Amino acid sequence: MFSDNFVNFAPEIDKINIKMGILSKLFGSKKSEEENKTGGMEDYMTLIRVYFQAAIAAQVGITNLAALPDLRVFKTTLKVPTVNNKLGVGEKNRCKKMLKDLYDVDDNFTAEIDQSIKKHCRKLQEVQPYLIQFQGFTQELIMLVSNLMKLKLRLPSFFKSALYQMTEKTVNQIFTKNDYTDPSVIKAVMAVRQYSQRLGFSQQWITNFAYQVIMLAKKEPKPKDEDLTKK
Repeated sequence: MFSDNFVNFAPEIDKINIKMGILSKLFGSKKSEEENKTGGMEDYMTLIRVYFQAAIAAQVGITNLAALPDLRVFKTTLKVPTVNNKLGVGEKNRCKKMLKDLYDVDDNFTAEIDQSIKKHCRKLQEVQPYLIQFQGFTQELIMLVSNLMKLKLRLPSFFKSALYQMTEKTVNQIFTKNDYTDPSVIKAVMAVRQYSQRLGFSQQWITNFAYQVIMLAKKEPKPKDEDLTKK
C-alpha cells in the first residue's frame, strides 16, 4: 500500500537554514550526516506524500489520524494546530509552505494536486486506489525518464536550464512519440500515459516533478571508494 511506503517526516523546521542531519536524528536513521542533509530527495518525496495525505484528509473529511500515519507524525512533531476543527487544512498549508521554502515549489504545482484529489477522491472508498495509482505513476515515471535521458543526466547540476529543457522534451515525447522500439520502454510509456489520464496531471506538472527529483538525485552523495570494494 502507498501509505506503507511513506517515509516519516518530523524535523522542527521553519526556516531553510536548518542543521544537517536533523531529520535522520529524529527518526533514528543510520545514514551519515552528509546523506541526511535536509532538503534532499528523500525529504522532498516525503513532503509531497504528506501534502497528498493532508489534502485527502481535508477533501474526504478523514478525522482519524491513525489512518494517516505520516500526516500524524508531521502534525504532532511540528505541532501543527487543527484549523476550523478540520484535519488536513492547517497541515496542508504548513506542508505547502515548506515545499515552497525548501524547493521553490509554486502554487500551480500544489493546486494541480488539489484538483486531482478533488476530482478522484470524493469518498473514502476512492482514497486507497488513488494513492496506489499515484505510487505506480511516480515509480514508472522516474524510471522511464531516467532511462530515456541516460547520458544527459551526466550534465552537471549547474546547467539547470539545459536539464529542465531536456526533461521537458523527454516528458513531451513520452506523451507524443509513438515509434519506440524497446518493448520495456513501450510498456512503461503506456503505463505513464494511463496513470496520467487517470490522475489528471498536466505535462507541465509532470515535467516539474520529474525535474525536481532528477536535480535532487544528482546531488545525492556518491558511494565512497571503500564502499564499492566491499563484498
